[in-house]
Amino acid sequence: MGQTRHFLTLQDLSPAELQSVLARATEMKRERQEGLDQRQFPGAVLAMIFAKSSTRTRVSFEAGIAQLGGHAMFLSPQDTQLGRGEPIEDSARVISSMVDIVMIRTFGHDIVERFASHSTVPVINALTDDFHPCQLLADMQTWQEHRGSIAGKTVCWVGDGNNMCQSYINAAAQFDFQLRIACPPGFEPASHLLSANSERVTVIHDPREAASGADLLVTDVWASMGQEDEQRERARQFTGYQINRELMQLAAPDALYMHCLPAHRGEEISAELMDAADTVIWEEAENRLHAQKALMEFLLKANR
Repeated sequence: MGQTRHFLTLQDLSPAELQSVLARATEMKRERQEGLDQRQFPGAVLAMIFAKSSTRTRVSFEAGIAQLGGHAMFLSPQDTQLGRGEPIEDSARVISSMVDIVMIRTFGHDIVERFASHSTVPVINALTDDFHPCQLLADMQTWQEHRGSIAGKTVCWVGDGNNMCQSYINAAAQFDFQLRIACPPGFEPASHLLSANSERVTVIHDPREAASGADLLVTDVWASMGQEDEQRERARQFTGYQINRELMQLAAPDALYMHCLPAHRGEEISAELMDAADTVIWEEAENRLHAQKALMEFLLKANR
């Protein structure tokens, strides 16, 4: 058995591997719709470590491993030693000796890196303060199912330069598209990511200019988990940074818009677009299940 493969950012898989996972995700989605039995990993155990709350991530991973024939174990800091000062490295050694794959949703990105470096089984980043790569798999799957390849297209991020925005920077490199980031001054993503990807990523503070002719518009809440106390002040600073019908009219004629959810209707996205009949947002959410099942399959097979 070679080196254990992990999925901490999109850069942990090659562009070709990412494409194969997305193709498999669409195939597994079809299999599920046809009622096919997908239990190819009987007895496999997924440890799900949550330091942050979750709806879509927990449901999609727990349902996904069950559909693959395995079992999910929910671990929160309240119920385990994880929140009581045991070194991450020690937790990683012990937990990975008893399970087949681990998923972590936490604060600092260094936590998943430290855990993975001492884990004997694959570790999946299910969101850190810096990156949310599983959501990007679902977003890219949704785009491909509706529009084909995203290579050479223009994506416009509207809002905070947060973990989702930073994963879109990684995606621009891995999936070969141009990314325009429309954020208020002072809310840019990490400067090292911008400079490392300067040939395909630009910060344009004016959302109307950034959205002009774009093929895909994406947003997220203005205040991420842990920033709720800043909500009122951020709502003032982000005025005008809303994906709505007016902004969509500046984009390409067949442009799509996405949101990783949960959404605050009337803030970062209009209620009209959230509830539109032709929105792909609900499919984007469902694709978390299929993309992560394909990812778990890839990692479990790589670790055999």
